[in-house]
Amino acid sequence: MNERPSEHTNELGQPIGRPLPGWETRPPPPRTPIVGRLCRVEPLSAEAHAAALHEAYTEDRDGSGWTYLPYGPFESADAYADWVRRAEAQTDPTFYAIVDGASGQPVGVASYVRIAPEMGSIEVGHLRYAPALQQTAASTEAMYLMMRRAFDELGYRRYEWKCDSLNAPSRAAALRLGFQYEGTFRDAIVYKGRSRDNAWYSIVQGEWPALRTAFEQWLAPANFGADGSQQKRLAECIAEART
Repeated sequence: MNERPSEHTNELGQPIGRPLPGWETRPPPPRTPIVGRLCRVEPLSAEAHAAALHEAYTEDRDGSGWTYLPYGPFESADAYADWVRRAEAQTDPTFYAIVDGASGQPVGVASYVRIAPEMGSIEVGHLRYAPALQQTAASTEAMYLMMRRAFDELGYRRYEWKCDSLNAPSRAAALRLGFQYEGTFRDAIVYKGRSRDNAWYSIVQGEWPALRTAFEQWLAPANFGADGSQQKRLAECIAEART
């Protein structure tokens, strides 16, 4: 990607970044629920979520949903509950369960990670959707809710998505959700005994208002037919909002 030209210079005539008057360190993400129309995103808890999540993940028969994560699959419900207990005790990442609004059952996990309040940068990661959540409107709403908290509630400037460069579904999801591809960091990570090139994506503060409008238009009940089919694709909503 091309670098953005600077409109500002210092007293030496050198180009510098735009000023941020009044900038203050942002608060860390709170452990409180975010409630949407189709789902809610709430702090991950072994007691409240582990057993139901493990059961939901068993619908992933071949375990392919764990391939690009640094952990899993888990041999038992107890093993997964142990992992959740460790996860819920962390602050970076801060883990959340995604709970289906209709059934009340947890069907996925997401987190805020690489949280840099002093820079106003935060990443969404550790995404693990059960088959019941995949390719649903609720899965998109969960990502919208987490973006909205980061930008509108907490005032972050930059929202990141990173994935294994070989994880084609994750790369497609990032682009569908409005992230911009920034590049690939080669040999960035070692996990599960193998090397990983990291593909980087981001949304920055100035892009968020248009994306928020697009998400809200796409998620509106009027955009879905009686059979749940979408009238307008998210990509169309984003393209319209950006014009």
